[in-house]
Amino acid sequence: MKTLFVILKRNIKLFFKDKGLFFTAMITPVILLILYVTFLENVYWDSFEMSVPSGMEISETIIGSAVGGELVSSLLAVCCVTISFCSNMLMVQDKITGARQDMMITPVRGQTLAFGYYLSTLAVTMIISLLALGGGMLYLAVAGWYLTVTDILLLIFDVFLLVMFGTALSSIINFFLSSQGQISAVGTIVSSGYGFLCGAYMPISQFPEGLRRVISFLPGTYGTSLIRNHAMRGAFEAMEEQGIPQEVIRVVRDSVDCNLYFFDHAVPLSMMYLILGGSIVLLVGIYVLLNILKQKKR
Repeated sequence: MKTLFVILKRNIKLFFKDKGLFFTAMITPVILLILYVTFLENVYWDSFEMSVPSGMEISETIIGSAVGGELVSSLLAVCCVTISFCSNMLMVQDKITGARQDMMITPVRGQTLAFGYYLSTLAVTMIISLLALGGGMLYLAVAGWYLTVTDILLLIFDVFLLVMFGTALSSIINFFLSSQGQISAVGTIVSSGYGFLCGAYMPISQFPEGLRRVISFLPGTYGTSLIRNHAMRGAFEAMEEQGIPQEVIRVVRDSVDCNLYFFDHAVPLSMMYLILGGSIVLLVGIYVLLNILKQKKR
């Protein structure tokens, strides 16, 4: 345990000491928030207004809260995963510089070293993701605040689960990388593609049916929906109190992926948690197995 703590401390310290890694990780949520507010806010706003039947009026504050909740949930859904890949670059850099090989000569066990990389990536990504969540809360306070303390606590829990998922996924992929070029290639692919696959850039409900069914097998989709449900719950409750029919609210929830369907079967929140949690356990198990097999091979 003491050895693990030393490795954990070393990895976190090296990450924050490396200005390139730290800047790249910190700038990601800032850029995404600016892009979302600049380009997607009006699109989301128009989408909400089109979902409401003519003759019905919704307070602009409520629409602002709903749009803000969708933007913030999209931001967090992407950051929790993409930042973990950036934070986990230290594992590959240690291979490139030979630092990992030097540590393997010592009595440190391979599993301890691998677990140290995972926990340090988890800690760093969680810190940055919580900062992004704080920025999102400030944005919602301006756009329209309908969140409760329970909503905020559930958002933090959702972020934690997505960070665990992203860290496990990045650990498996980075396990096979061994050069700076590979790091850059993977980082570019994940940054550009993951947002579409998880429904952050564009709601899955707007995809063709065949693609929706394929994406419904991806765990990140359910992580995005969990964050979106809790970020927008207060806005939907305010709509109901204003007299908006349940059917209209259901259509809006469907359009923003708060309601997800697996082959036309509605997926409850409890099942979303089960899918995401099971995926985390599976990915962590694969990561541990890869390191055990590598250790035996040596």
